[in-house]
Amino acid sequence: MRVLSGMRPTGKLHLGHYFGVIKNWIELQKDHETYYMIADWHALTTSYKNAEQIKENIEQVMIDWIALGLDPNKSVLFIQSHVKEELELFLIFSMITPKSWLEWNPTYKDMKYNLLKIADLELSFKGGIRDLVKEFLAKLPYKVEDFEALEENLLDTISETFVRAVFDGILEPEILSKLNVSKRDFYDTDTYGFLGYPVLQAVDILIYKAEAVPVGEDQLPHIELTREIARRFNQLYGDVFPEPKALLTETPRLLGTDGRKMSKSYNNAIYFADSKEEVQQKVMKFFTDPQKLRKGDPGRPHLCPVFSYHKIFTNPEQTKQIEADCKSGALGCVDCKRLMFEGLNAFLEPIREKRAQVEGSLKELKDIFLEGSEKARQTAKQTLEEVREKMRL
Repeated sequence: MRVLSGMRPTGKLHLGHYFGVIKNWIELQKDHETYYMIADWHALTTSYKNAEQIKENIEQVMIDWIALGLDPNKSVLFIQSHVKEELELFLIFSMITPKSWLEWNPTYKDMKYNLLKIADLELSFKGGIRDLVKEFLAKLPYKVEDFEALEENLLDTISETFVRAVFDGILEPEILSKLNVSKRDFYDTDTYGFLGYPVLQAVDILIYKAEAVPVGEDQLPHIELTREIARRFNQLYGDVFPEPKALLTETPRLLGTDGRKMSKSYNNAIYFADSKEEVQQKVMKFFTDPQKLRKGDPGRPHLCPVFSYHKIFTNPEQTKQIEADCKSGALGCVDCKRLMFEGLNAFLEPIREKRAQVEGSLKELKDIFLEGSEKARQTAKQTLEEVREKMRL
């Protein structure tokens, strides 16, 4: 089975990238024909004002991919912009894709809000209405099977409505100035390229005739749109494209140092390029259970970001003991962090060494991706020849 996936070049990779994406890619390359793409054209949809950074970011991604275990002997590793045939198919697909399909994409506005860095605004709305929502649910004349799930669904829906009202001018405009966000920022993301990026994403998949794409649940609408575009082309001109299926993968949400999702934009990430000392400093700054203020206070491991790392990087027997000692108050947060760092560093050290080796052989690294890009291009050329033939161009 041919599998394709890609990643925008945003710079050095962090632990979240590995556990959310790369680890799964490494498993897939063992049993399938895998194509992995550095999606530099996609980076332009949101970073067109800082295009000069993309080249350096590509290099950092290449280094991390190889250091983490992606194998050019098992996978086609390539750079999107080296396959010019994608642009021609993008134009063709743009001509046959109804605009409404793009506007109805449920992730379109959500992604725009994330790029505008207004996640904190959404969180503040949630905090302001949480007690009201709880009070409302308590008065419901119905049996609620999962109170917490329903509460979160309501909070998400209501807070999203408030955010949209800010940009629509329904709420006071002072909110935008306090957040240092303007309507121009909103318009800067409201481009043709941003609206149409799912079409280019469909090209990424279909031009290589990928049969499956590993995605999280939030990406399912993009795969369905790709299938719709494939069906529309096949119905109009004749069969060329397979309808790819989604390989639903669980993507563990690795927390950053501040307890939020690990992200470069939050400045809370642990990078594979970080030195041992840098990682240790970040670990010691980790947020912990806010109710455990000192050693002796009983802790709540299930709410502590540090303990979530123990479950990944510390051996199971020791993790059980850490959990018990935290709950009893016998283990303080400082010592808990030190123990976590030991396991984390044992995981990072061999990757750090491999990364240094790869970084010292940049010519060989670039040759790997040039060769992979040429392989990808040959596949794309064959597909495009079929497209032209079916369309009688």
